[in-house]
Amino acid sequence: MYLRRHDKKVAGEEYGYWSLVESVRTARGPRQRIVATIGKLPGLDREERVGWDEIGRILSGKPRPEPGLFHQGEDPPSWATVNISGVSVERLRHFGDVYLGLLLWNRLGLADFCRETMPAGREDIPWSIMATLLVLARFCAPSSELQIAESWYDKSALDDLLGIPVNKINDDRLYRALDALLPHKDALCRHLQQRYGELFGSTFDFLFYDITSTYFEGRAAGNSQAKRGYSRDGRPDCPQVCIGLVTTREGLPIAYEVFDGNRTDVTTTQEMVAIMEAKYGKAGRVWVMDRGMVSEDNLEYLRATGARYLVGTPKSMLKKFEQKLLDHDWKEVQPGVAVKICASPDGTEETFVLCRSLGRKEKENAILTRFVARLEASLTKLVEQAEAGKLRDRQKVERRIGRLLEQNSRAAALFTVDVTEGRDHKLCITVRKNELRYQWALDNGGSYILRTNWMESDPKTLWDTYIKLTEVEDSFRTEKHDLGMRPIFHHKKDRTQAHILVCFLALALWRTLQQWLKTSGLGTAPRKLIEELRELKSLDVLLPTREKTIRLRMVATPEKQLKVLLQRMKILIPNRPKVIENVVQKIA
Repeated sequence: MYLRRHDKKVAGEEYGYWSLVESVRTARGPRQRIVATIGKLPGLDREERVGWDEIGRILSGKPRPEPGLFHQGEDPPSWATVNISGVSVERLRHFGDVYLGLLLWNRLGLADFCRETMPAGREDIPWSIMATLLVLARFCAPSSELQIAESWYDKSALDDLLGIPVNKINDDRLYRALDALLPHKDALCRHLQQRYGELFGSTFDFLFYDITSTYFEGRAAGNSQAKRGYSRDGRPDCPQVCIGLVTTREGLPIAYEVFDGNRTDVTTTQEMVAIMEAKYGKAGRVWVMDRGMVSEDNLEYLRATGARYLVGTPKSMLKKFEQKLLDHDWKEVQPGVAVKICASPDGTEETFVLCRSLGRKEKENAILTRFVARLEASLTKLVEQAEAGKLRDRQKVERRIGRLLEQNSRAAALFTVDVTEGRDHKLCITVRKNELRYQWALDNGGSYILRTNWMESDPKTLWDTYIKLTEVEDSFRTEKHDLGMRPIFHHKKDRTQAHILVCFLALALWRTLQQWLKTSGLGTAPRKLIEELRELKSLDVLLPTREKTIRLRMVATPEKQLKVLLQRMKILIPNRPKVIENVVQKIA
């Protein structure tokens, strides 16, 4: 995503405006799509003068105080004779990304929350400040606590913004900050729910739940939850933990739980619902989950507790709606996607929604065809070897067949394979392919069913609500790729839990920024803005005079494109230099 400038001439006058453009993939290749037309922003070159002493006011969101009766405006400039040949620049620091992170941290009220719940004691640096540092580092440049202490903090402007000198930041203090933050996990989740409501008007009548896993480097012997299980990261060789995440319909994270690494998705549903009701009370919520979370026992539990649900179902249930799939009374909800309402085949009060997607059908059929062709070729080769008398050990052959069916599980149900042994101990392999079942799978590829006890009769509303589960999946991608949640290097259970909490809070910042961009008409891609701001540096300009060297601390002027974005989001950047006194020069 990037900014594009447009220039045109109207009535002999030059006129320029900006548009936000993103690259999208289409069937004809990459194309550019205009996300928003920003227009010409008034006063772009007449900025409000903001000094370093006002950073605290900006971060807290307080308005600039009204000038007094005898206010004389800005201080008059100071004049000095400067030796131009001796002008130099020192102390280049990352400013823009950590400044944005602090803005988000304060906007969510987390600075005040940490000060109130983690009051300063006898420690040199308050734990509330250390918690801020941990989350900002995860948001801006994910790395280990050792990396933060040894290099990252010193290269950022946080010593100016937080007021903590570099020599006070070490890995031991960061590890102990993890321990201090973890006990406040539930209170932090409740606080975020309240702030989401205040900032975005979020309601919690819909809860979207999904689960993922993240793996460890090493054995993680000190963590009883670290176990081997189904890995979403393609690392079955590593111990892992499972993480269940609950979000709002906008994708704002509101709660999470950590489960043992060998837990299957379907076994976590009842526990997660009970935890949410115990911590946040019962309410008329609708739980939205995919088919991996669903079993008849889980649905019965939800009905017994009075909860409503909107869930996916196994594809095997399509057999019960074969006639409905052939009917023509479908309602298109978006190009290539159609839905229809069906009554329960068992006569219950549930509603079923049949859905079919042309794009999904093409993808699923291509995958199925590839697996069928690969499995059929491998089984044919085995039959030929058996006919040639090259196969004698029946147990070995059966194991080979089992491995082939396991490796091609999508197509395994379409084949029946029998191994028999003749009088001369010659093996005979018989392969039968169920062509009717294969054709049925191709015809109904891209079709799926939703199931709900929510009293909503519009199939489009039901489908639109269910499809927002993709926001939870996007949150998992953000945590793993952008926020560096995996792999986990902590081997103790509490440190692992604290690491995941820090990633959860960084995700809250990320999603808040996404909503901020959306309400500003700038799309929903935080990554690009963070990358642009990361290049915005603070620096010291040294001006040698006859009496002394004047050191001015300042923030580099943003590029014009970035300036447009910042003005659109109403983010003020310090643009008045600050004179630094009593600086001890470093000895080379």
